Amino acid sequence: MSEFNLNDTLRQAKVPERSPEYWQDFPRQVTSQLHRPSPARTQPAWMFPRLAWAAGFALLCLVIGFAIGSWHSKSSDLSGKLLENTKLIRETLAMFPNRVRAITLDNRGLNLILSDHEDIPSAAPLYVEICDGKQCSAVITFSGQEINIAGQKLTVLSDANNGVILEGPQFAWSSTDRVDAKGGFKIQARQLAPVTM
Repeated sequence: MSEFNLNDTLRQAKVPERSPEYWQDFPRQVTSQLHRPSPARTQPAWMFPRLAWAAGFALLCLVIGFAIGSWHSKSSDLSGKLLENTKLIRETLAMFPNRVRAITLDNRGLNLILSDHEDIPSAAPLYVEICDGKQCSAVITFSGQEINIAGQKLTVLSDANNGVILEGPQFAWSSTDRVDAKGGFKIQARQLAPVTM
């Protein structure tokens, strides 16, 4: 195989012949190309979906921020209404099937607590709200789950009368027996309607 030499190849190549009409028309073609406006630059196609997702995420953050800001400025009734929203519960459970341990709302905002495995049985959600005089915390959870709420580590259970029992170290409360909680806590708890998927 011989070595390629560009100079020799170019010397041997013939100059292409052009017709006299080509050379007469050539200046007009160059001039028309110079006066033609440059094509408008468009954004790459991948940019628009990212912008749409970013705008949607920003809107979601704004709505959640507004809801939490309203919660801080109003009574605890708003927290109950926000957390008891069937659509919020249904969509959260659909996104994380059998993994949602609790949805909490407190002074840190709205939080989702998930299990590492799909081991949370389907059951009617339970609503629990605890106020310690200064701050209120609310949670949606399920029977048998252990949660931290108002500085207490509690196990939440449902009883045979559709009531809610809160049990922890040196702490017991029942919604059906109306046992007062120690420590001056004000507690509201109830079983919500089952959520259908």
